[in-house]
Amino acid sequence: MKNILIGSMIAGALTSVALPALAATEIQFWHAFTGRLGDLVAEQVETFNNSQSDYKVVASHKGNYSETLNAGIAAFRAKEQPEILMVFEVGTATMMSAEGAVKPVHQVMAEAGAEFDPNAYIGSVKGYYTSASGDMLSLPFNSSTPVLWVNKDALKAAGIDPDTDLSTWQKVGEVLDKLKASGHECPLTTAWQSWIHLENMSAYHNTPFATKDNGFGGLDTELAFNGPVQVKHIQTMGDWAKDGKFIYAGRRNEGGANFRSGECALFTESSAGYAGIKNEAEFEFAVRPLPYWEGVDGAPQNTIIGGASLWVMEGHDPEDYKAVAAFLNFLSSTDIQAKWHQDTGYLPITSAAGDKTKADGFYDANPGTDIAVIQMTAKEPTANSKGLRLGSFDQVRGIIDEELEAVWSGDKDAQTALDSAVERGNQLVRRFEQANN
Repeated sequence: MKNILIGSMIAGALTSVALPALAATEIQFWHAFTGRLGDLVAEQVETFNNSQSDYKVVASHKGNYSETLNAGIAAFRAKEQPEILMVFEVGTATMMSAEGAVKPVHQVMAEAGAEFDPNAYIGSVKGYYTSASGDMLSLPFNSSTPVLWVNKDALKAAGIDPDTDLSTWQKVGEVLDKLKASGHECPLTTAWQSWIHLENMSAYHNTPFATKDNGFGGLDTELAFNGPVQVKHIQTMGDWAKDGKFIYAGRRNEGGANFRSGECALFTESSAGYAGIKNEAEFEFAVRPLPYWEGVDGAPQNTIIGGASLWVMEGHDPEDYKAVAAFLNFLSSTDIQAKWHQDTGYLPITSAAGDKTKADGFYDANPGTDIAVIQMTAKEPTANSKGLRLGSFDQVRGIIDEELEAVWSGDKDAQTALDSAVERGNQLVRRFEQANN
């Protein structure tokens, strides 16, 4: 009887003590966002973490796109890599060639037993991050395309109809003349000059940026963006710069501050500029399609994406990859993706998210926010307009930036500058090919 009593007392004591809960599996997510976009990423991570108790995502800002990629490479060499790394689109070929460093998304999903339908993603977005055999290598996350942002108040002040047609570069030139004549000090500025005015300009006019289907056909590609269409466009912008109608602010998105403050009238930028412009602009603004050159066969075709995708790094435990799969599925879910699209101006990466946004009445309430989607999907991409897959492309862009700056300053004409950029860039492309064969 005494033993029974002692046993029951021990059992009672054990049940009164709370056993420690199993710790959530923690994974690291490195990204390149600050400001409003950084806040929205933090919100997504918090929402995911609060939605379940099995996994915890820890998000860390690692600098701009180039710095984040370099941080990921350095971390892998030190065997301290995160589970998820944001890599901008020009780093795609680099990541594909990083044998042993990357675990393809389709493999992560399959091994985790997670639901995954690659056909749910918009084709023009999915194709950029898909292998030749059709397997998705990384998850599209923040995909954007360039558009033309308009300060309608600035046009009104210059006596220009704020709804005037700006669909072609010829018509844009006429408006720049009027803005300059009215005394406007910044008729046009741009962000990401290579991405918009060479990479996308080439695709939009169905003109090759490089051989071998812009690099999709093999590493033995050669740059080809010094053709007549590209030269005409860059020389025209150089002439506008000389006349004070195009104001160059910097290689990345330095011009964004000039536009958001109301200083500049027209601004070529990512569709994802919507988040900052809506948040900061104290003037009436509009978004228009990226202009094209009238008279070029095949134009307008379709623009290509910028932004980044999420790559899963090798070297982690199976339970970590289950957490990764759960988080990536969360990011792709219709409600989360639709909200991301509506908050930021990035493209909805799934058809369902786009359909929901339309059904919600968002496009009706915010005219122009569907332009990026239409611009990307109105035509089936061609070999010249499905994207770029070039080795060492971040460094090639640096060369392009140098040569374009020489045009804007009047030190070189467009043909000379683009010929030099092609020659110098091809040397980097060849080195990348040799290193990965």
